[in-house]
Amino acid sequence: MMLLCAGVTSSAVAQTAPVTFTRDMAPIFYGRCVTCHHPSGPAPFSLLTYASARQHARQIAEATASGYMPPAKAEPGSGDFIGQARLRSEEIALIQAWVRGGAAEGAAADLPRAPVLNAGWQLGVPDLVVPMPEYSLPASGVDVFRIFVVPIPTSALRFVRGFEFRPGSASVIHHANIRVDRTPSSRRLDAEDPTPGYEGLLSHSATYPDGHFLAWTPGQAAPLLPKGLAWRLEPNTDLVVELHLQPTGKAEVIQPTIGFYFGADPPVRTPAMIRLGRQDIDIPAGASRYELTDAFTVPVPVEVLAVQPHAHYRARHVEGTAHLPNGTTMPLITIGDWDFRWQQVYRYKTPLQLPAGTRVEMRYIYDNSTDNPRNVTQPPQRVIWGQRSSDEMGDFWIQTLTRTEADRVRLLEAFRPKAIAEDIVGYEARISAEPDSAPLRDDVALLYLDQGKPAQAISHFAKSASLRPRSAAAQFNLATALTFGGQLDAAIVRYREALRLQPDYALAHNNLGGVLLQRGELAEAQQHLERAVALDPGNADAQFNLGRLYARIGNALACAHFRRAADLRPGWEAPTTALEGCR
Repeated sequence: MMLLCAGVTSSAVAQTAPVTFTRDMAPIFYGRCVTCHHPSGPAPFSLLTYASARQHARQIAEATASGYMPPAKAEPGSGDFIGQARLRSEEIALIQAWVRGGAAEGAAADLPRAPVLNAGWQLGVPDLVVPMPEYSLPASGVDVFRIFVVPIPTSALRFVRGFEFRPGSASVIHHANIRVDRTPSSRRLDAEDPTPGYEGLLSHSATYPDGHFLAWTPGQAAPLLPKGLAWRLEPNTDLVVELHLQPTGKAEVIQPTIGFYFGADPPVRTPAMIRLGRQDIDIPAGASRYELTDAFTVPVPVEVLAVQPHAHYRARHVEGTAHLPNGTTMPLITIGDWDFRWQQVYRYKTPLQLPAGTRVEMRYIYDNSTDNPRNVTQPPQRVIWGQRSSDEMGDFWIQTLTRTEADRVRLLEAFRPKAIAEDIVGYEARISAEPDSAPLRDDVALLYLDQGKPAQAISHFAKSASLRPRSAAAQFNLATALTFGGQLDAAIVRYREALRLQPDYALAHNNLGGVLLQRGELAEAQQHLERAVALDPGNADAQFNLGRLYARIGNALACAHFRRAADLRPGWEAPTTALEGCR
């Protein structure tokens, strides 16, 4: 316990009694610092012992006086967040007095009991442990940002109450952002790089699961979710793990592991994630106050559970604000000294209540001048939006919880067009810089299809197919866009080319069969749809299409395929309606 009495200043204490490690420093270090500063922790030295603390005493005084440590970046008064271990002014003064007085050890009897630090899993033994692939990091060079795609070995739907990221080499991994991908898109990007992981852009299909943040920074372990708020982990899902790696001066082999904690209860409420941000960032060289703003009005009442600001090296000031319908302004978070190296998910101790009609807003200030010591390009150069660390970004993620599922659907329906339109802006900017990137063109084409703009999708898929003439997937993607655009003759040509390149391509058999069925070419349609079901009996679309064809030709098996489609996709209205004719 610190000997600070009411009305007595820390300097007075320093004059009447020597400040010591055992009596004064240990309570501060044990309570604020040793989550990271322990022998196997991510920090460069331990603060569990006097010997180690004494060795770094002056460094500790400088880091705490400047506010660099502990890394609680949110400004006081801008949100009451879990785990923000900010030092009080009297604690900082006490550290200064300890160093000025010679960093004395003190009496052993004054030393409090050291905290018990779990060297294993902080949340207990996981139900599933997923190791990431080994990756070799060179001894020197610039920071590395690499994306790893890891299959999750589960064959059944699971309900995830929590996850824990164990970095292994804690001094190497600065932070991790984790998403899931239920499509093959991220896997394909990874396969194009011969070494584990890949550098570049996240696929747009890699998302936070069911509105939940998955992230890790040193010392951070998200608590288990309460009953009713688990998220769904579908079979054949990939983890997409983006790591920030820092060379240490020696070659390192890293292999993090991720533990999953399952529950028996399905989610009762599902959060919804809102992302503010702009992807038309274009900061001139030398600009010292480039401002980025964005906003969205929530159409339903929401609780704000957490926020995650994100930017790169040139951001200096980051803030999020809520403007309530009654004219009240509520701060969501303010970070007056943004540091790319210290970013995290900020979880509110008590969720913020925002009524319908609240306008949530972000405002970021960037400094692309020589006065910004964190600017990675010196002399400064023009910088545009991009996911590489040498580019710049400006996102503000808001995790919300609605009162009802109907409200959640309404919120996401209102927000989704805004998010897709902004993603398209970003992709087109990157494509202008990398016109021969097939993955970029594939991703933006899918977004155009989502927007109901097949002409733009066809243009990008056509270029992607020309870049990869031996890719069955590229031919299939172009054929699909042509189908949406009503160009059925051209689509059939591309589907057939996909099947020439890959005869067992179940999706191409299904889509080609569907187009032929639409055109009334039933004999050939039957061949392809039967082949699609044989190759992939779990494809609900193929089962339904084959049922439709059999119904056209009077085959009694039609009802069996409608039932199978309905079982594979519960709630799908089309096969359920078709089954009415089977009773």
